[in-house]
Amino acid sequence: MDTTLTQSAASSATDLGRRVRAARLALDLTLEHASHVCGVSRSTLSKIENGLMSPTFDVLQKIVAGLKIDLGELFGSTPKLEVGGRRALTRRGAGKPHAYRGYKMELLATELAHKAMLPFLVRITAHSVDAFEDWGRHEGEEFIYVISGSVCLHTELYTPTHLEAGDSLYFDSRTGHFAVSTSKEDALVLWMSTGAAVPGASEATEAAPPPSKPSRSKRKLPAA
Repeated sequence: MDTTLTQSAASSATDLGRRVRAARLALDLTLEHASHVCGVSRSTLSKIENGLMSPTFDVLQKIVAGLKIDLGELFGSTPKLEVGGRRALTRRGAGKPHAYRGYKMELLATELAHKAMLPFLVRITAHSVDAFEDWGRHEGEEFIYVISGSVCLHTELYTPTHLEAGDSLYFDSRTGHFAVSTSKEDALVLWMSTGAAVPGASEATEAAPPPSKPSRSKRKLPAA
């Protein structure tokens, strides 16, 4: 998976940027307006459209929500409309590649639109917290299952959690988080995320106090 995924991910940023621009223009939005509706800075959106930046999953979620498209569309798929009894088969190595920060991932089942779950096969290339400038956070909930290697999941609310092959963890995506490989080789994990519409999520958000402002400094992230 390494060589193929690395090469594919390198070219996918340009393709993804082209599709983001097409989706924006289809809504007749300027960069400034799209920046507002997506909640992404104008400079970041411009860099993504020009293939100069590979967006994090957090940013991808904001873009697809703001431009009212399905995640699979950004990766060249034509998602099928929601019907009963639907299914999606993804052969080994056939997922849509995307890489950012300390992750190289394959998006799976991209031909289905409006999925309750977003599955990814992720190779964690980060072996130190220095690979991350800030916490990852977005709406929804997540599940991570370690296939090979070992992982340390850092979060805002808990002490670092060490996971070995066969271990799994389910957590709130709104809690700042990132994962690093603690094995000599890159860890391989199955990572699943729900969309923003998590049952009870809105009620929990209203009941809970607003989260503290995330740090932009590496020095405030957990030590390796």
